[in-house]
This record gives sequence, C-alpha cells and structure tokens, in this order.
Amino acid sequence: MSAITTLNPKAESARQAQALAINISAARGLAEMLKTNLGPKGTMKMLVSGAGDIKITKDGCTLLHEMQVQHPTASLIARAATAQDDITGDGTTSIVLLIGELLKQADLYISEGLHPRIVGEGFELAKKEALQILDKCKIPINNDRETLIQIARTSLRTKLSMENADILTDIVVDAILALNEPGKPTDLNMVEIMEMQHRTEGDSRLVRGIVLDHGGRHPSMPKALKNAFVLTLNVSLEYEKTEVNAGFFYKNAEERDRLVTSERKFIDDRVQKIVELKRKVCSGDDKNKTFVIVNQKGIDPFSLDILAKDGILALRRAKRRNMERITLACGGEAMNSVENLTKDCLGFAEDVYEHVLGEEKFTFIEGCKNPKSVTVLLKGSTKYILNQLKDALRDGLRSITNAIEDGCVIPGGGAFEIVAHHALTQYKEQVKGRARLGVQAFAEALLIIPKAIAQNAGHDQQEIIVKLQHEYTTSKIPVGIDITTGEAMEPKSLGIYDNYRVKKQLIHSSTSIATNLILVDEILRAGLSSLRPGGQ
Repeated sequence: MSAITTLNPKAESARQAQALAINISAARGLAEMLKTNLGPKGTMKMLVSGAGDIKITKDGCTLLHEMQVQHPTASLIARAATAQDDITGDGTTSIVLLIGELLKQADLYISEGLHPRIVGEGFELAKKEALQILDKCKIPINNDRETLIQIARTSLRTKLSMENADILTDIVVDAILALNEPGKPTDLNMVEIMEMQHRTEGDSRLVRGIVLDHGGRHPSMPKALKNAFVLTLNVSLEYEKTEVNAGFFYKNAEERDRLVTSERKFIDDRVQKIVELKRKVCSGDDKNKTFVIVNQKGIDPFSLDILAKDGILALRRAKRRNMERITLACGGEAMNSVENLTKDCLGFAEDVYEHVLGEEKFTFIEGCKNPKSVTVLLKGSTKYILNQLKDALRDGLRSITNAIEDGCVIPGGGAFEIVAHHALTQYKEQVKGRARLGVQAFAEALLIIPKAIAQNAGHDQQEIIVKLQHEYTTSKIPVGIDITTGEAMEPKSLGIYDNYRVKKQLIHSSTSIATNLILVDEILRAGLSSLRPGGQ
C-alpha cells in the first residue's frame, strides 16, 4: 500500500539542515544590522515611514518596534528583545547580538555532525554557570548620588551623544532621588515628561513640581503668583443639563426667570464656597499668600469671572493623571466636593506662573517643599531631538531604578563577558562528553559584546580581545575596553557599570531562544487559506 501523507500538499516545508540554515541566517542578519549600534561610539539608524516621517535613533528597542520585520524567525527574536526592554528597560541590542552569535557558534559544531540537542544541553550548563559567575561579579552599592550618576551616565551615553547624555544624567538621578522612598518601589509614572520645541537640549531641566500643558482661561486672571495655596478639585463649576429629561411649564416669564436664577445659584454657591476659603486662608499672617485652583472638570465663564475678581488663578479640564501628581508634588488632597473645605486640603507651591510658547500655554507649579512627583522638561530645536531625548530618558530612569532595587551593579565595558569567557573555558574541563562543545560555543559567543564595542570605536576587535584576556589572566581584576585608547581599563575606577538584572535577563532569554531555534528541524509555512480551492 502506498504511503499516505497527511501533510497539506500546498504547504511549503524546509527540513533539517535547510531549516537550521534559515533560522541562523535570519538571526545573523538581524544581529549584523544592530551590531553597529552597540556602545557609546555606535552609529545611528534612520527610519523612514510610509508617510515620509523620519526617525533617527540608535536605541535597539525603538528600532525593533518601528521596523517591519517580515522574516518569522527574525520577528521572534525582535519580540524577545522588546520583551527584554519591557522587563528591564535595556539590553535590546545585546540580546539580538548574543542570539545571533550563539547560533553562529552552534552552526560550526552542527555542520561537523554534532547533534543540536547536545549543543542545547551544553548551552544550558553554560547558562547556569554564567549566572553563578554573574553573582560573583556583583558590586554592592550605596544609593549615593555619585554612584547613581555613574550608572545613569553609562546607560545614557549608549543612546545619545556625550554632551546630551551628561545633561540628562543629573536630571534623571535627581528625579529618582526625589521619588525614592526606602523600602517602597519607585513609581516612574510620577515622572511627567514634558516636551517643548524651543531653544536647545542644554536648556532641558528638572522641575521640582508639575508643568501643565494649558493656562488660565480668563484674561483678568494673574499670570504669575508667589507663595500660592493649591486647591485640587474634581467638581463641575459649570451649568450642566440634568441627567433626567423633564419638561417645565411656566404660567409667565417671571417663573422662568426664577428657575434660571435658581439653576445659576446652584453653581454660584459652589464658587462662593471656594472664594470664602481663599479669603479665610489668605488673611492675617498669610495675607501675602495667593490661591490657585486646578480642576479636572469644567469652569464656565461666569464662574471664571467671579474667581478672577478675587485674584484666583483657575485651570480647568486638567488631565486625570496630573491630578494625582499635583497632590504628590504640592501636598493636600484632591477634593470631590466643595463641602467641608479646610486649609488641610490645600497644597502649597512657592511659584506658579504661565509660560506662552507660540500658540501653546504651559503652567509651571514649582518650589514644592517635598515633591513626590516631578517633571522633566525636555527642550530641543527639532522633533527628532526631542524623540531621541525622550526614548533615552526612559532608559536612564529604568537603569537607576534597577540599580536601587538590585542593590548592586556589574562592571561594564565588556568586563563581565571577559570574566565569564575565562571561567567557562575552565568549567568546560569539568563537563563530560560532547556537551562541553556547547559550553565552548557559549563562551565564545559571549565575546561578541566586547568585540562589537571595540569595532564600533574603530579598534581591531581581535587585538582588543587578546589584550583584555591577557590583562585579566595576569591581574584577576575584571577589565573592560577603554574606547578612546583601545587599552584595557578597570570599569570600577572609571565608574562604568551595567545593571545586574539586565545581564541576568539577557543570559536567560538569549539561551532559551537560541536553544529553541537550533532544535527546529522542520519549518512549515501553511495557513488554512492554502487548503481552500484556489488558495495561495
């Protein structure tokens, strides 16, 4: 009887050596493209959308998000790399390089007849050993400002030019130190990022308070206030239609006027209670104090007029996320009713002023006593620069948060990879059987990180690796690459640090994905549409 095949006859299939070659070429292709981005001297990529919008970046996560990756294997690696960014905030380029290099090294042995399963077992053994080496390389840190600045600088210089990175470094560290409370997780949503296409990047600064992207809505309201009480409200101060549809019949015009007056009085009474609170708190010893209202709901023109006459600055329709930030920055409480208003529900800010930029208005609330929410004001002459700063800023904030939560860092500049390569080469002697070849492949693959950093800085990669290995063998001190001179340097003395959790996640993810890809021995491309008559 002839063999019966259940395989869809229209499906495309690639088997064994061919399937492996497809996976390896996809991984290496993606790695080669991102390789030039790695490190402080990495080059930029320009992305052009279908509409002609241009984005210039060297951030691996942004590139992989924005690029349309068609190849299924490359798409899988890109998704794993962006997941790395979601979890730890960094290491996207490194994970793509490491997966590509692991597959390249595995291919050398598989092409000589070694079974992929044995290479996979060697990778798993090497991964466990590498994680133990990582724990030995940990450098404990005290959360002092100087150390955090070094950590932020290492992260930001790989994303931006040196000058821009150094400007953002201080901003990022001060923002995290303002939010950080020992024993509590740091909520990065409490750092508002406000962009102003105006002046240069050097004018970017940290505002210890809140910047709102709108201003007062009445011409008579004050534009700048000193020593202001801040009332945060979620109360409608405008005439609204009733929720219940009802009809009213009047006998005469006076009755209609009385109804209109009573409807208006309902809103006026609310406004009057706020005005009375202002007069009460801005009297006696506090008579030089001023008053600001930030309302999440609307304020109608009549109400604005009453508030303006009393010298109150009122902002309406504030964003919901800013309501929480304002109370954290200035103090006080967000009130949902105007009943029982007291001085305790008010926040305080030393400086509240309006800044007009073209047709846009910004309101700055600064000089808060102990802000637990801050704003990073990014300035730049073009949209490209602002986008670049914004992407880098997020990574910088995450790198410091990671370091604080880990309580330790790893020496940077390729130092960990040199240490791990040396230790894994010695560990290989303890592994029995052919799995030691997988350990050897893993050790060689780790060197792609220092090689790429050296190559992007314009140095000879083989020469640098030999120098670093020789230096580490003789001194037993972790050494990285000095990208300026091309010599070995001690990262600790120059303050070049990597995040512990980024390296840990990197080793975990890249090993599991590379192992899965080398174990693929058949690729089938078949959807349900190919089974239909006339399906492609």
